[in-house]
Amino acid sequence: VPNRGPSVTEISWAEAQEIYDVRALLEAEAASLFARHATPAQVQALASAMAEFDSAVRANNALRRLTATERFYGVIMHGCGNAIIAEILQGLVARITFLRARSMSRPGRSSVSAAEMRKILKAIESGNARAARVAAVEHVAAAAAAARRYFEQEETPKGRRRRAQ
Repeated sequence: VPNRGPSVTEISWAEAQEIYDVRALLEAEAASLFARHATPAQVQALASAMAEFDSAVRANNALRRLTATERFYGVIMHGCGNAIIAEILQGLVARITFLRARSMSRPGRSSVSAAEMRKILKAIESGNARAARVAAVEHVAAAAAAARRYFEQEETPKGRRRRAQ
């Protein structure tokens, strides 16, 4: 902001819900396409990103969890064969990362997220496009529910959002 310096954009729950709705649509389609067209090397890259995420969960390392999650979805986005899906999601990446950090801060969410991501991986490994789509939608819905609980917890008594630190 001119003459004021950098500011942190706050996301309302209404905007977050819209982002999750878009994510569900686009990531489900990308996972479905990836399951149909992925090369063995791409599937291996996805499995490697999943292993990295599992390791970060065991180490309780929030930054590594976010990095591994971005890598996992990056493999799917860039390997799905639809550059427009990847481009649209890339435009939302800052907001998605902001929301991921909040939803994964919920106790136990990272372990549940890992199980959901493994379900996506297994569907892709078996080439089951329908199961990959369903697993992706379920994962985004669960992440949205965790983020919603975060937002509700952050509400002040007057109904205003606390400023991001």
